[in-house]
Amino acid sequence: MSEPLSLPDHLGALQQVLDRMPPVAAMQIRLAGYQDQQLALTAPLAANVNDKGNAFGGSLASALTLAGWALVTLRLRLAGFDADVYVADSHVRYLAPVYGDLSAQAQAVDEADWDTFLATFAQRGKARIEVLARQPGEAGKPAAELSGRYVAFARR
Repeated sequence: MSEPLSLPDHLGALQQVLDRMPPVAAMQIRLAGYQDQQLALTAPLAANVNDKGNAFGGSLASALTLAGWALVTLRLRLAGFDADVYVADSHVRYLAPVYGDLSAQAQAVDEADWDTFLATFAQRGKARIEVLARQPGEAGKPAAELSGRYVAFARR
């Protein structure tokens, strides 16, 4: 029996998945880490800039969506599950222009419970969870945020 993968191994495997998606590779998205129940990813402004010299809205939405996807996928993998994760629905709010690199940070919403999500997945082979992802802005306020519902299905 092989030893379970470490957190860095799981993050590396997820990065490989991201790198195989051409639009994501073009954005130069990198997983920045996972700590305190929060996953972070980054992408350089230079690869995601619009005609005004700030972050392209589509890149912000993509980075926030991918941060949520990576968070849910990571939590499932850390619990020993192999699943396909999808964003079922989401809402993005753009609150301020971003003139620096993208830095999406995703976590489950306060009302969500990872233990319940994982137990439901173990029992039914599918589960859903609400995630909030934010792009930091000025003075501790988010420049953009995504609220989304992610669903996971056991791989067959």
